[in-house]
Amino acid sequence: MSIELLKQDKAFGGMLETYRHTSAVNNCFMQFSVYRPPQSETADVPLLTWLSGLTCNEETFMIKAGAQRIASELGIMLVTPDTSPRGEEVHDDEEGAYDFGLGAGFYVNATEDPWKQNYNMYRYIIEELPGIIFQNFSADKARHGIFGHSMGGHGALSIGLKHPEIYLSISAFAPICNPINCPWGKKALSNYLGDDQSKWNQYDATEIIQSDSLVAPKNRILIDQGLADEFLERELNTDRFEEMCIARGIDIEIRRHADYGHGYYFISTFIEDHIKHHAQFLCK
Repeated sequence: MSIELLKQDKAFGGMLETYRHTSAVNNCFMQFSVYRPPQSETADVPLLTWLSGLTCNEETFMIKAGAQRIASELGIMLVTPDTSPRGEEVHDDEEGAYDFGLGAGFYVNATEDPWKQNYNMYRYIIEELPGIIFQNFSADKARHGIFGHSMGGHGALSIGLKHPEIYLSISAFAPICNPINCPWGKKALSNYLGDDQSKWNQYDATEIIQSDSLVAPKNRILIDQGLADEFLERELNTDRFEEMCIARGIDIEIRRHADYGHGYYFISTFIEDHIKHHAQFLCK
């Protein structure tokens, strides 16, 4: 598949680039950003896929998180997709809500009209995007991790837990841990998947943990959560997820931080810890 370079900047010896391509999965143009560390000029390097939260796009993390320095030091490639399909033909919430439609794909495969034509972010993340990355860049398919924030944390947990054959490591910042039981999740899942709540469970990390078919991840999951996060009680359900992980014997570390909120000040404070967490398992 051909990809079109839209912009390019050098950072910490590596290259930060944004690309556009035609997506067969989402039936529209999609964009992603990639940071290629200097080590990728001479060898295949580990890959970390970052999934962003509501209202973000493919550039948000690259601009705000401050991840390139430590990624360059450790020789890890970063890729950040957009958070939804976009374009004139892509349906959006009729009221332009921030938590559904454009910028809010929730990393599911929609089954309901009109969303199913374009909103297939789950397949995009696990199939189409990795195929593009491994075809066009010096990334090692056998050393791939996933992490994300908020809605993207939900995506990282649910996708990573369901696909240990793809992702060796998982982490998240302030993830939506139990979307079937929070307002953001109920709104998105009911619209994308319909009213049959049994269809929602496959995209809910807390429900996946309880599934008899779960293959426990080989490596510890890291989650950071700010205790001044305005969405913690209403949307995130961190404690419930932790309880289920402990009950199932899943190796997890949840670090709770007083006074930290939900946004990129929080993420940028602890991003180095997360990339080093993944490096334990990917840089061997």
